[in-house]
Amino acid sequence: MTVVIENAHVVTVSGAEYRSGHIVVEGDRITAVGPGPAPAVPGDAERVDAAGHLATPGLVNTHHHLYQWASQGLATDGTLFEWLTTLYKPWSKMDAEVVEGAASAGLGWLAKSGCTTSTDHHYLFPKGRGDLFAAEIEAAAELGVRFHPCRGSMDRGQSQGGLPPDDIVEDLDTILAETEAAIDRHHDASFGSMLRVAVAPCSPFSVSRELLVESARLARDKGVRLHTHLAETLDEEEHTREQFGKTPVEYMDGLGWLGGDVWLAHCVHLHDSDIERLAETGTGTAHCPSSNARLGAGIARIAHLLEAGAPVGLGVDGAASAELVPLAGEIRQAMYMQRARYGPAALTARQALEIATLGGARCLGRADEIGSLEPGKLADIALWRLDGPGAEFYPAVDDPVVAFAFGRTPPLARLLVGGRTVVEDDVLVTVPQDEVGRRGAAAHRRLMKLAEEVL
Repeated sequence: MTVVIENAHVVTVSGAEYRSGHIVVEGDRITAVGPGPAPAVPGDAERVDAAGHLATPGLVNTHHHLYQWASQGLATDGTLFEWLTTLYKPWSKMDAEVVEGAASAGLGWLAKSGCTTSTDHHYLFPKGRGDLFAAEIEAAAELGVRFHPCRGSMDRGQSQGGLPPDDIVEDLDTILAETEAAIDRHHDASFGSMLRVAVAPCSPFSVSRELLVESARLARDKGVRLHTHLAETLDEEEHTREQFGKTPVEYMDGLGWLGGDVWLAHCVHLHDSDIERLAETGTGTAHCPSSNARLGAGIARIAHLLEAGAPVGLGVDGAASAELVPLAGEIRQAMYMQRARYGPAALTARQALEIATLGGARCLGRADEIGSLEPGKLADIALWRLDGPGAEFYPAVDDPVVAFAFGRTPPLARLLVGGRTVVEDDVLVTVPQDEVGRRGAAAHRRLMKLAEEVL
């Protein structure tokens, strides 16, 4: 199928910007981008008149916990550690049915906010509850979004100085065997892949040194990426200094956990030396501004990471620490929070958009495939309506990128993933939207029922 988009304000992110431009999509690839009308295209083509629309790359979500859709609205006023110790209890009762329903709703919500590629960090695997990892993969395949599930893990319970209860952690051998099996079964390294797996021990306060070392070895043997939480709160820094005598970044660096194949979630509390080291090693950061605010964790030094040249992507984080946060809305949140801390020039609208697209692609090792609108790249495209029904107020802002980043997220006219339409006129079209919403609600009810004894 050939799709020709014309008359849009096209933001390539990688360079040029066209006030009235075109994009040509053939199959799953972009074949032409430029100013003015599109070149002649042989054969049949769908022509889209995108006058009054902003065309951007599809947004990339670099950190999430989809299962948490089923536990939204709990522990609303706790710190990260207080929130976790409350929610470990219901999470210990989830099963594959809960995970699939939560993932379906979570990914559907992301798609409706312009997300074409999403990660997920799933690190809890209660025994006898079905194949939780496969459940979320099935949900992503049905919706048609590009998916990077991270096989997470915890092996350091309270009896070993960790935060989680002993009954929800796994042993080292089981984790490594299950992680390797997940990679062998699901990971697709080919260009245009819809599914890639990463290795993702949860955090320094919930995993052993041995798990971190062996996970890094496994990931590099298999040629996949590494992910974990790091430096999210001051509590974590105190914990790491007390247990290991180092800051979180120093601890992970000593275990071989910094590099161009690693991206870290949050990185809120960084020292100058940490920022220099992340930039030097090419280690990515998944910035989650709303979750960090919701949990009172703080404001990450994103402006300083960008200035140093470190890769930075955007993430919404778990649905239970950032309830119903749209990924597009995180562009504004990231921009405003940097400005609140460092001044009005700390992060521009176009820098924030780049973080949400090409920055995320860099974190995931896919900057040659997604994140910008260029010939040869995958046709992951978001088309935002800035004029017409539902967007009547946007024409009062002359700069479409400013209108998009500073204001309320505009209506999503079309979302293409590999050239396939996933959202049209703000409605999911790959799966009935009302059904996806019902699945999420059913997952919540099921988890609350399963967890009655522990709540």
